[in-house]
Amino acid sequence: MGPGEGRLDVARVRGLFPGLSDGLVHADGPAGSLLPENVVLAVSQAMRVPVADRGGVFPASARAEGLLASARTAVADLVGGVSAGVVLGPDTARLTWTLARALARTWRPGDEVVVSRLDHDANVRPWVELAVGAGVAVRWAEVDIETGELPDWQYDELLGPRTRLVAVTAASSAIGTRPDVAAIARRAHAVGALVFVDGTHAAAHDLLDVRALGADFLAVSADMWCGPHVGAVVADPALLTELEPEKLAPVPDRVPDRFESGGHAFELLAGVPAAVEHLASLSEDARGTRRERLGTSMAAVAAYERGLFDWLDQALRAMRHVQVIGSAPLTTPTLSFTVAGMRPRQVAHELSRRGICAWDGDLYARELFDALGVNEEGGAVQLGLMHYNTAEEVGYLIDAVAALRPR
Repeated sequence: MGPGEGRLDVARVRGLFPGLSDGLVHADGPAGSLLPENVVLAVSQAMRVPVADRGGVFPASARAEGLLASARTAVADLVGGVSAGVVLGPDTARLTWTLARALARTWRPGDEVVVSRLDHDANVRPWVELAVGAGVAVRWAEVDIETGELPDWQYDELLGPRTRLVAVTAASSAIGTRPDVAAIARRAHAVGALVFVDGTHAAAHDLLDVRALGADFLAVSADMWCGPHVGAVVADPALLTELEPEKLAPVPDRVPDRFESGGHAFELLAGVPAAVEHLASLSEDARGTRRERLGTSMAAVAAYERGLFDWLDQALRAMRHVQVIGSAPLTTPTLSFTVAGMRPRQVAHELSRRGICAWDGDLYARELFDALGVNEEGGAVQLGLMHYNTAEEVGYLIDAVAALRPR
């Protein structure tokens, strides 16, 4: 066990998840994870006491302020940011639209934005549509069709003096590819562009650091890492101060509040610190501050998931009737595949009949799957592992896919 690494007792971890009592194999983590008991309790307890809106002088309003502050601090700990730069909302897609609209106000005709074919549509469509409306050019970073990689060298050609923003994912939720975001960000900053990183999928599998990534904005979503449906975008408060978002007049003008028009689901915010604490406590070897404990626990998660995933990945690639998409050297424990003679929905039905939860379709990776040509056949089937999956489940997954044959 190396420095900073911890051990993961998967039997203990599984005991934290009441949802696992259904007996199914949950290989659908990339679209949303299960909830541990401490998150369920935190949300339910917040609903048992009076919680009003913010801004009042009575206890129920003060509770709302406390829930919001705790959620901001927890997200900041998770990604190495500061709580004053944590914008919270119902999901990352809507928050990305909010930030995109604010940034688009600073664009001028002839400016450029750079998006990638690897990204989830939530980090593509807002930039593309707003660019068109502002007379801004859209340039595309392409994926290597064979490997599924997003080469960072291509940004040397894509970036220029009029580039205003680069949007890129920290990891593909469809095929797991983890591009070199830091290298891309260095190139973007060299020409004065801002970098918006979608960390939604990556945050469940490794400890993110907003500074190390070079992200001016980093989006994450708690439901991907065992929390409730709450999204966040983390940025430097000074940068947020420069932006003027659309908002209701009574919404405070201070940062980050002015990016949060509309009320918060305070009971769900209560689950965010609980989810971060869950991640920080996964390894019994974790010690120190919450950020330090997160480092130890997430290193243990990464090592554990990698062992399971390597087995799954290699086994599926060895099957003649299965085509695994991409072969990037650095990935999350997520893959997508097709089966000869079967449409993805048929495969998902057969897996479900065997007690396996797996997604199929374009997986919100519309640009990627269009480029690869798989959308013509209904997309692909996705399998993604989490820290509560077991070797026994992976063996069952392999056997189930091996048994698939067109009817």
